[in-house]
Amino acid sequence: MPNWPPDPNKRPDDSVNSPASQQTPQNQPSGQEWRLIENTLLASVVEQRRARRWSIFFKLLTFGYILLLFLTIGRSCSTSAPPGVDGIDTSLPHLAVVELQGVISNDDIANAYDVNKALTRAFENSNSQAVALEINSPGGSPVQSDEIWQTMMDLRTEYPDKKLYAVIGDIGASGAYYIASAADEIYVNPSSLVGSIGVIMPSYNLQGLMDKVGVEDRTITAGEYKDILSLTRPLTEYEEQHVENVLANTHEHFINAVKQGRGDRLKNPEENQLFSGLFWTGEQSIALGLADKTGSIATLEKQLEIDNVVNYTPMDPFQLFMDRFAIKLGAGIGSSVDLGVFTQEENKAQMR
Repeated sequence: MPNWPPDPNKRPDDSVNSPASQQTPQNQPSGQEWRLIENTLLASVVEQRRARRWSIFFKLLTFGYILLLFLTIGRSCSTSAPPGVDGIDTSLPHLAVVELQGVISNDDIANAYDVNKALTRAFENSNSQAVALEINSPGGSPVQSDEIWQTMMDLRTEYPDKKLYAVIGDIGASGAYYIASAADEIYVNPSSLVGSIGVIMPSYNLQGLMDKVGVEDRTITAGEYKDILSLTRPLTEYEEQHVENVLANTHEHFINAVKQGRGDRLKNPEENQLFSGLFWTGEQSIALGLADKTGSIATLEKQLEIDNVVNYTPMDPFQLFMDRFAIKLGAGIGSSVDLGVFTQEENKAQMR
């Protein structure tokens, strides 16, 4: 039986020239076809090897990324003091900065626990020459605001030789101004929005809309006024009066805090309606005694003749890692906060 597959480079012998040998079995590949099949199989093997190499490479890359992430988080969590701007050490004389950004709430970045902890650390550091609270907030929880205000007042009493400044950026209104009033001095931009010393509790009545779409309220309560802020019925006269009294009492706390913090610097509060919920520009607020000077953190650096700034604001370790990673890549990371939206879950007293 002839060898198979035949060698295309071998000359056929006489036996091959015989009539019997010239009869090529049907459906058997020729030498060129066999070579093509062989090359195809070899190419498939090479491709599989290449795919395995890339798979191993990406697995190692992912493992390295995760390891770097955990190392960064561990380093951030174990640091005894927050890193300063541009890597400046807290062992040098510096201006300590704490940020108050966004809505003031127990569930947000601007919460009393974190802000108070940062302020305390800033005051406790003997190398901090002064402390500045950098504010950009529309307000929020009256409870959180009061807790921060109280801590600021206590720290000023405990460290009488260390000045506490409030620096308002785009907005320092309502609860944010409540907090700012505890500072020794308030700096603003001429175009900042300042004030809004008032209290608000959003409430809506959707009864008409529900009647149109055929929705029936079947809420069951135990307690005559448990559904006092229900969306499906209007407030009774007694309920409305009760809510107004609650808000008035909270407003009174706000007013007393501002008066205690600002003292005689307020210009004719009643005549100028400083406690009416109105807000003003930074320039107007200075004329009304709600603020003291125009300026920023850079202004304080120059005024106090301090070259170093250290940011004591607590940061989420993962966010800190992402920020550092973005800086390494030369990318900018920004964030925005919608300050004008209330959800129904926030249907409670909020300072604005």
